[in-house]
Amino acid sequence: MKIVAKTDIGLRRDSNQDSYASGELFGSVVWAVVCDGMGGVEGGSLASQIGVDVISERIKSSYREGMSVNSIRNMLASAITAANIKIYETSKTDIGFEGMGTTVVVVIVADNVVYVAHLGDSRAYVISGNSLNQLTKDHSIVQELVDSGVITKDEAASDPRKNIITRALGVDSDIHIDFAAEDIKDNDIVVLCTDGLTNFVSEETMCEFAEEDFDSFAQRLVNEANANGGGDNITVVAITD
Repeated sequence: MKIVAKTDIGLRRDSNQDSYASGELFGSVVWAVVCDGMGGVEGGSLASQIGVDVISERIKSSYREGMSVNSIRNMLASAITAANIKIYETSKTDIGFEGMGTTVVVVIVADNVVYVAHLGDSRAYVISGNSLNQLTKDHSIVQELVDSGVITKDEAASDPRKNIITRALGVDSDIHIDFAAEDIKDNDIVVLCTDGLTNFVSEETMCEFAEEDFDSFAQRLVNEANANGGGDNITVVAITD
């Protein structure tokens, strides 16, 4: 399996509050996690880094060959819950960290199946040929309005409330995690990203770039987001066989 990744501060932020990590386990199993922090410069950066660190360590220490779907679900839920507790408790130690939190999206790719868990509006996709399948649904005010038919998906793209999320890691002692498992084919590309990418790069462009050299895929997406305004931190992790 191949993994490429890139994070960038963008053109309008003073710091990069995104964090990510990825790696390979045994048997060509790979994992990746992406977090997008919030709650001030120091708080957001700290929350996203704690999220990535705790989840990464839990995956590396807990994954076992031949795990069932339910076992992987429970492992990811345990890892994310541990990160939530750590961020939440840290936020109580300093008034400067009050209200800090982070989105999270994490995947395990094993035996042509991608397992994904998430909170917030960082996303996971599968690009297969010239089609793109979004595996996650944003936990956001705007997504709720789309689901209820109040606004359309096109209207959501420019709605000023699109950055208001309804779930996050670390802002409450209790969390509700979404989990999914999706079959993938050889040569499909699994993409994890923050909204600094999805708010500035279209799904059509993502598919077009996927047809080109994979080694430069993440960098080209970041460049495109910056070319289109770079209004936020940008993080991309991509996995293929």
